[in-house]
Amino acid sequence: MDKLKQANLYRNELILVNGKLVERYNKCLQKLGFTPTKLISFSIDGMGWSPEIAEEKQEKFYLNNGEANTHAIIITPKQKGIALYNPFHSFDKELLKIVFKTHAEKIKNITRDAALCLDFDQKIDAFYEPLDILKYKEITVKFHLINDLKKAKQDQLALIEDFNKDQNFIDEKIHQKLLESAKKYGDLRTRTLDLEPVLFNTQSFYTKAFGGIYLLKDLAIPILVFEDLIVYKDAIKDTTHNVLMYHISHRELLDKIKSYNVIELDLEEPITKKRHKRIQQFMLAEHLKESLHPTKKILGDVILFKKYLNKIEVTARKKVMGLSIFFEKQKLTKHIKPEEVLHTEMLNALYKPHSSLNANEQDLIWSLLVNIAPKDVLFLYWYNKERFYSIFASLEDTTQDWVIETIKNGF
Repeated sequence: MDKLKQANLYRNELILVNGKLVERYNKCLQKLGFTPTKLISFSIDGMGWSPEIAEEKQEKFYLNNGEANTHAIIITPKQKGIALYNPFHSFDKELLKIVFKTHAEKIKNITRDAALCLDFDQKIDAFYEPLDILKYKEITVKFHLINDLKKAKQDQLALIEDFNKDQNFIDEKIHQKLLESAKKYGDLRTRTLDLEPVLFNTQSFYTKAFGGIYLLKDLAIPILVFEDLIVYKDAIKDTTHNVLMYHISHRELLDKIKSYNVIELDLEEPITKKRHKRIQQFMLAEHLKESLHPTKKILGDVILFKKYLNKIEVTARKKVMGLSIFFEKQKLTKHIKPEEVLHTEMLNALYKPHSSLNANEQDLIWSLLVNIAPKDVLFLYWYNKERFYSIFASLEDTTQDWVIETIKNGF
């Protein structure tokens, strides 16, 4: 990942945690029921998740108490709006955005000398079977402070009230208690330490529970898409819920969600044409074996592209050039369909979320589409970084250079 780090494309928004912040972070871990880290310095994302602590604990989701109970840690207002690098749900980023929008000033105030532990409560104590995720409806974000600051404030206010009674202002014992409280917690009189729970209603979403499941709601019949084949085979035994279930590899999946106006295919759209060029280049790179030129140069040079296109097998060539072949045949007959000419890999990669979907729904469907057909490296980087990092690590050196340049150039 060194190349991605140098290009500022690998976990580039993480916040460094050291000094007193480490102590506060550990207190949050302990309050949530986890063991503290032994690290004296580490980095965190917007949710308070740290890749270094995950590696230390050998537990990717170390902020979870089981798959049904997820948590977050806020130790600095700088976490507002930054990337989440290991979210458990597709809605986690939106949820954190609402938290900061609702309580930005209070968070800023509290994190001057304390930290917040967030509990995402969806009224489910534990998962027992995959279709339990259908129970996700309203999530309540509850806030817990370290150091028992709320109680400390109550005690401090009680001491002040006692101090103001009668002749207590000359009582040295009360003086001492007030000084001790002030030294330990500061002046809590005007501190706002009560954060009202934040409510969040789930729509369609993706969860990493049970190996990864997409839940598409608000359809004639809800659809569940499973990433884990074993989990899928277990789930289809359920006959009590009126849902459709697919494994992510099922070819009929895209046909079904297309019929529900979840995805569409617009081959003439400018964005699709730009995406097609990247997909085409990447697919050629996949078929290059021994070449005399760097992949980056081959994919960026029209003459070299044609040269190496003609070196690969005919079946592979048809995959790469499927759309061009389709447009040529379309000139001869208007009735020809893309699926009759384009290879499945190319066809699946060119689908996009339906234009009628809102922004969050489109993000979710992009995540599903790039998972089904990980051929557009830019969109893969945007919508499924973990899958992108895995694929990137397997690429030949100069192909990696092309990928980095493609992402840096964007659209």
